[in-house]
Amino acid sequence: MTEDELRKLLESGQPLIAYDGFEPSGQIHIAQGLLRAINVNKMIRAGCKFKMLVADWHAWANHKMGGDLEKIQTVGEYFIEVWKACGMDLDHVEFVWASDLVKQPGYWDTVMQIAVKNNLPRIIRTVEIMGRDETETLTASQIIYPLMQATDIFTLNANITQLGMDQRKVNMLAREVAEDLGFPKPIVVSHHMLQGLSPLESPGIIREADDTTPQAPGLLTKAESATDRAIRLKMSKSKPDSSIFMTDSPTDIERKIAKAWCPEGIVEENPILEYCKYIVFEKVDDLPAQAGMTIERPDKYGGTITYKNYDQLEKDYVAKKLFPLDLKNALAKYLDKFLQPVREHFAKNTEAKKLKELVESYAVTR
Repeated sequence: MTEDELRKLLESGQPLIAYDGFEPSGQIHIAQGLLRAINVNKMIRAGCKFKMLVADWHAWANHKMGGDLEKIQTVGEYFIEVWKACGMDLDHVEFVWASDLVKQPGYWDTVMQIAVKNNLPRIIRTVEIMGRDETETLTASQIIYPLMQATDIFTLNANITQLGMDQRKVNMLAREVAEDLGFPKPIVVSHHMLQGLSPLESPGIIREADDTTPQAPGLLTKAESATDRAIRLKMSKSKPDSSIFMTDSPTDIERKIAKAWCPEGIVEENPILEYCKYIVFEKVDDLPAQAGMTIERPDKYGGTITYKNYDQLEKDYVAKKLFPLDLKNALAKYLDKFLQPVREHFAKNTEAKKLKELVESYAVTR
């Protein structure tokens, strides 16, 4: 969980095996597609071999796509097609299907070993990893899910778990049991969770936890953990206008960005600034011809300006030298450019197009 642990691993000379996993469910939004590709490529450049788990059995256990495994696996193939088109370095990524992993010798032995070492309340505390709440009535398959996810880490021989902040609790479960089971503790590298676009998920205010003023719904208190905050703010497929999907049209992108929460001069919980920081500047850094982020605007409003890095952009935004509308217009153009290869792939590749049409015909279930 610490930089020192990671540094020790990097200096050990051991092969670096990083893993991430995804539940195939519905269409793929920009956090699962573009942001995941950015993060995976960073790990590869740092010397990691990357294993991507297509968690079809986990999605089945979590009742995704109505519990239809065939549909879940079709969505998994669709996700892979998206990553082919959006710049993920697939030469250094191995896709592993959970339906194959569970057949490996010793897999269910490890699941049972983790199960007998933990009581039910400890496992229930991890259910946020699958988008559930501890107060929900869970099925038996959903109780098994965290045990499987911890087992995945060991079965994949991963020494780095590179997942979102919302997966932290199950990573901690794996670290707790690792040495007793004869495995090294995995190093947990938790990436930032890209937040939703709507104002309901992005109140932009942080209160003192002991403030006696009545709290408005959704406001962040200092007692809230980083994990809980990430989960509260993350984008949701069930609210389509709060997410940019990887095959959205230019019109869709413009409409969603235009409606997005972006209070003038405020950085906290501002999704437009997040998209600039975690997507635009990460992508342009990968393209030497792209010298930062360019904001086009009329001369009377300061004229066109290029920011070499995110910190410069944020400084001007806080000083109200850069206005939300200009920033939104620029962001929409960049996102459209980044997603254009994905749209083209699904338009020109016959098999990819069939997958997309199938996935779009499915009803998304929570």
